[in-house]
Amino acid sequence: MPLTPRPRSRRVQTALLASAVSVCLIAASAPSPAVPLGIGDRLFPHLGNPGYDVRSYGLDFTYPGNNREPLTAVTTIDARTTSRLERVNLDFSHGKVRSVEVDGVPAAFTSAGEDLVITPREPLPEGSRTRVTVRHTSSPVYTGDEEGGWLRTADGLAMANQADAAHVVFPCNDHPSDKAMFTVRVTVPDGYTAVSNGLAAGTERAPGTTTWTYRTEHPMATELAQISIGRSAVLHRAGPDGLPVRDVVPAKDRAKLEPWLKKTPAQIAWMEGKVGRYPFETYGVLIAEARTGFELETQTLSLFERDLFTRSDFPKWYVESIMVHELAHQWFGNSVSPRTWSDLWLNEGHATWYEALYAEETAGKPVEARMKTAYGASDRWRAAGGPPAAPKEPEAGQKIGIFRANVYDGAALFLYALREEIGGPSFALLQRAWVAFHRDGVASTADFQELASLITGRDLDGFFHAWLYEVKTPPMPGHPDWKSAPVRASAKR
Repeated sequence: MPLTPRPRSRRVQTALLASAVSVCLIAASAPSPAVPLGIGDRLFPHLGNPGYDVRSYGLDFTYPGNNREPLTAVTTIDARTTSRLERVNLDFSHGKVRSVEVDGVPAAFTSAGEDLVITPREPLPEGSRTRVTVRHTSSPVYTGDEEGGWLRTADGLAMANQADAAHVVFPCNDHPSDKAMFTVRVTVPDGYTAVSNGLAAGTERAPGTTTWTYRTEHPMATELAQISIGRSAVLHRAGPDGLPVRDVVPAKDRAKLEPWLKKTPAQIAWMEGKVGRYPFETYGVLIAEARTGFELETQTLSLFERDLFTRSDFPKWYVESIMVHELAHQWFGNSVSPRTWSDLWLNEGHATWYEALYAEETAGKPVEARMKTAYGASDRWRAAGGPPAAPKEPEAGQKIGIFRANVYDGAALFLYALREEIGGPSFALLQRAWVAFHRDGVASTADFQELASLITGRDLDGFFHAWLYEVKTPPMPGHPDWKSAPVRASAKR
């Protein structure tokens, strides 16, 4: 039979009330569910994370000798908080996190979307320095269809992280506006060579393995990180003023590729004649035996497909101009990085411009003819991809879809128009001033317009807006006869 309840004492009632209040307070103060964050980039809203500025990355990878198996890795991030943080969000996907420490103390972690969400034992105060250490795996998921990360080559791996795939490889603040210094250590089995951005900082040999260490001397965006693992030959030569030039190629192709590699010092000298001293500590060409469909301007070590140099149907002048395109990115895009991904035209437009100028000066391919052709297609490009400085958002599963003709030849067309508008001397001064003033930093379209107006002493607001943001291509200064082909209805999506 049930017991008849007896009245509780005042002491018991008081204790129960205090307990209930405590439970309510704990529930009220419990952290909200972990969610993916971002810095609000128009094209990639969840890319990057607020609340801190990364000062340096330490990446430590161990390669198992098979490019289909995960690498074991430790990522160390030194950062300064810009606000009080109860949680730290890092961009990271495609790897298994084994443990996390914040300032040497184990921390809780979970995933939310493509974020690794870390809860330190104590909140991090604003303005404090902190170190986050993540032990994880790094999976080579790239097969040619994915959006980037590790790129499988015939004999190992390389990286293709643009635009937002560095976080496929390692935890990071994966946005070009947060540049940092990098130290990279890669342990590989005997017979393999590992190379990364920056300069070599030593090797450590152990039974059956070698660990290679590299350090950057200038800050770098995460999308520009590069690690090559393979049965490679590393070739050294001197560039202008003794600049170390280091090329990485499949060892079996060393002799076949040498005629192309030896062109790099003269190409660097040509670019220095246009925009000033090369901005980094070293440069070189990484040639990978892989099918990518692209070349990539990873910082100090540009990635190229082997086929670009071995196929007989590519004219010599074309191959050399593509080499200069990626070289030009070392100034435009790498040293001066885009503040947002909508500023991508500043990278690709300038690289395309110097690619075209090099072809004109060394192979007799007129820039004006190329720009007239581009003008004819410009309205179609704008309809398909948006104006150069306001590209359309990428479709789902097509993150690299922002790399359309509108930000390549379409943006180079604007630079041609700008030169026609302000004159060759002012344009040349603008180019040099841009890369000098913003070296090792990030900059925007508005910054470029401001500098152009300062150099010319003119209000260029209307000119910039029409060329970079309007859906119709403006008249070309000095060429009123140029016409842009009409846009078909199917292109107006």
